[in-house]
Amino acid sequence: MQPLSVNQYLRQHIRTVPDWPAPGVQFRDITPLLQDPKVFRVLIDAFVHRYMDKALRPDVVAGLDARGFILGAVVAYELNVGFVPIRKKGKLPFTTVEETYELEYGSATVELHTDAVKPGDRVLLIDDLIATGGTMMAGRRLLEKLGATVTEGAAIVDLPELGGSQRLKESGLPLYTLVDFAGH
Repeated sequence: MQPLSVNQYLRQHIRTVPDWPAPGVQFRDITPLLQDPKVFRVLIDAFVHRYMDKALRPDVVAGLDARGFILGAVVAYELNVGFVPIRKKGKLPFTTVEETYELEYGSATVELHTDAVKPGDRVLLIDDLIATGGTMMAGRRLLEKLGATVTEGAAIVDLPELGGSQRLKESGLPLYTLVDFAGH
């Protein structure tokens, strides 16, 4: 029997919840990846080992609200770089810049403290999942407003049929994902 790749191993620990939050949706639940310490370490190490490479190493990790905070903070800690949260509107107490983006039904706004990054900072932008790509694109625009360069977008799961990863790549953002659920 062949040993599982890291990607296959992680995929085994992602729970699919049918018909949530709406009928017909196959929700990809990453919480089992976080609950088991061995699985969580494999997940974090998959990102950390990639970004330890000098060419890919960021100055800062930015995490998208809210599951991107879990991953981003631990990855930043392991890389010994700073972490900045990109939050939903109204959650940050200091002066912010904001970016509004379209959702399937309506729109949302995310914010970032104006002193979160410096011009020229190389930033890794991380979230749990890429669906339509709107949140990651908005996060990238926020970071660029402050003069930072987003060197790569990273996520555990890509849902390619929703078009987000393609849209992000076409915008010039390199992407790194661990598991895709194409055709599901």
